[in-house]
Amino acid sequence: MKALVCGVTGQDGAYLAKLLLAKGYTVVGTSRDAHKASLENLGRLGIRTGVTLRSMALDDASSVRSVVAEADADEIYNLAGQSSVGLSFEQPVATLEGIAIGTANLLEAIRSRAKPPRFLNAGSGECYGDTGPDGADENTPFRPQSPYAVAKAAAHMLVLTYRAAYGLHASTAVLFNHESPLRSERFVTRKIVTAAVAIARGAKTRLELGNLSIKRDWGWAPEYVEAMWRMLQRDAADDYVVATGERRALEEFVAAAFNRVGLDWRAHVDFAPELLRPTDAAESFGRPHRARDELGWSATVKMDEVVARMVDAELERAPRAQGGS
Repeated sequence: MKALVCGVTGQDGAYLAKLLLAKGYTVVGTSRDAHKASLENLGRLGIRTGVTLRSMALDDASSVRSVVAEADADEIYNLAGQSSVGLSFEQPVATLEGIAIGTANLLEAIRSRAKPPRFLNAGSGECYGDTGPDGADENTPFRPQSPYAVAKAAAHMLVLTYRAAYGLHASTAVLFNHESPLRSERFVTRKIVTAAVAIARGAKTRLELGNLSIKRDWGWAPEYVEAMWRMLQRDAADDYVVATGERRALEEFVAAAFNRVGLDWRAHVDFAPELLRPTDAAESFGRPHRARDELGWSATVKMDEVVARMVDAELERAPRAQGGS
């Protein structure tokens, strides 16, 4: 089997590539500029030499067609595109182009193949907006509250349309928040973990955060890519919510991270109103019953363990400050 992983240098792309290589796949991975892309994540997972890298710009249809044809893959996973909700408010057009137009370009390239490969699109629980205390499943209406969520909702609907119109084996994994030590520091979870370790070691004194009352569904990224792979092994394509089914406040995430390094977060965290987003869902969590029943997949690593693993990994790689503990 041969797989094309779009966005292979990111968190999910790297973990997915590792999973596929372990299953005996040949893996081709893309980045906008493969010659300048950071290969840190692939290196940390020990798979740098196992992945063939290609340059591909999702918003350039000719680039997408060329790489899809050259790779001639059995499965294509689209994990590329701008992935920060906060940044999407600053770069809404680029976010829409990379996610929505990028997905359309991939679907067009796939349907033009004599034997279309199976396709997995990385969707987002952000599409549901505020799920309230009941959570969201595959039948919950979309109410996006950010340019990122709007782009992901459009990509999701494109997959549905191409599946119905052209009979493609195309599915969307509706991914709720999932973290790991490979998460970029642009994301609040890694920012929290990095700061907690730095403060514990005397290299930093304060951490500024926005709304700590928001509740999210935090899972473990390596488990989530397993769900993606399982989706493409089914005879019929479909869309699945991939989540833990539990919602926890950001304040709890912060407390767990600081507690892991022996600190009381309240002594080190300041509220910064400028970090508040223009709009933000109060609660967002998924009901992954279909994934459990049809894919045989359930999240086993929940928020407390996710935090512990991220902090421990940061402790191993972060340098100690002079005189720090």
